[in-house]
Amino acid sequence: MKLSQRVAKLTPSITMAVSAKAKALQAQGFDVIDFGAGEPDFDTPAFIREAAIKAMQSGMTRYTPPNGLLALRQAVADSYRAEHGLNYAANNVVITCGAKQALFNLFQLLLDPGDEVIVPAPYWVSYPEMIWLAGGVAKIVDTTEATSFRVTADQLRAAITPRTKALLLNYPSNPTGAAYSRADLAALAAVLVDRDIWTISDEVYEYLIYDNFKFVCFPTVNDKLAARTVVVSGASKTYAMTGWRIGWAVGPADIIEMMSRFQSQSTSNATSFAQAGAIAALKSPRDWFAPMHAEYVARRDYMVDRLNALPGVQCFKPEGAFYVFPRVDSYYGKSANGKAIDGSLAMCDYLIEQAKIAATPGVGFGQDANIRLSYATSMAQIEAGLDRLERALAAL
Repeated sequence: MKLSQRVAKLTPSITMAVSAKAKALQAQGFDVIDFGAGEPDFDTPAFIREAAIKAMQSGMTRYTPPNGLLALRQAVADSYRAEHGLNYAANNVVITCGAKQALFNLFQLLLDPGDEVIVPAPYWVSYPEMIWLAGGVAKIVDTTEATSFRVTADQLRAAITPRTKALLLNYPSNPTGAAYSRADLAALAAVLVDRDIWTISDEVYEYLIYDNFKFVCFPTVNDKLAARTVVVSGASKTYAMTGWRIGWAVGPADIIEMMSRFQSQSTSNATSFAQAGAIAALKSPRDWFAPMHAEYVARRDYMVDRLNALPGVQCFKPEGAFYVFPRVDSYYGKSANGKAIDGSLAMCDYLIEQAKIAATPGVGFGQDANIRLSYATSMAQIEAGLDRLERALAAL
């Protein structure tokens, strides 16, 4: 069977592949410590689950409008007004099957063949593939630990061409955990303000931010940019609702309306009773969130300290999300069992085969010198996993 050229060239999500391999080994009885997961290990809060169950029992099992329940769209709009002072209404919100679908739909709407999207690297693995599927070109701009993995105004200015359609920001970042201050964002906004370029701001880790770092929602930085900015987020990370698949996009009413039309011809609505759970999540106090947040901070601090103590390993201290992105390329060129460690793919293969640690290769994020480890797992697993990592690296 001959497939379309775009699908034939499509690569699978490397994060999903790592997770599948870890689960397959676990099913065979192996004790695998999974640092690949991009989802909270905490249960969805009980009151959210109860709201969804109640909705199902009351008959909320049918279609909703393609753009989502009005009550949920209003709850999202209200949250942006309360948290960021943004004057959004329900018609500025579309509910999607996870933030991932919001991004996919948005690229389909914005991009014509050859249009460029500026993507700072390291980037989330799905960004370039989504842009490619929409006919666009991912214009990768490399960042380093020297700039705390933040793209600079000078880099942005240099990357802009006549084909530039959008800048894609993600902060706190997957995979680095880096975030942008208001001054950082204002510098980027100054480059964009007089140009006909969209900003797509993936802010799904907004509440997972640490050390009193102040999160800033991008449209609040410059009023003139709000008409060309779409914020993408969702319930998955903050509320431990990854499997519920509830995301959203917030932005100018005209493009949100087009996203709704596009969705009406693809998936239609997100799951009805999952939307009921999301309404409960957004309309309730987050007093339950503090213990989860504190646990993430403790795990992050432990991982960063342990990793930086390992010979030849360097690890940036994340400002948010729940990943560390240590640099391990000092071990490249070494070998194990006759196989050379020639990059992050080989390193992660070695770690899962020999140490039964699942880690994600940095090459999938545009940075082959690094690997990604998630600390969305228990402290006991983290301690045991880093013990295994230390022994595995020493054996090379």
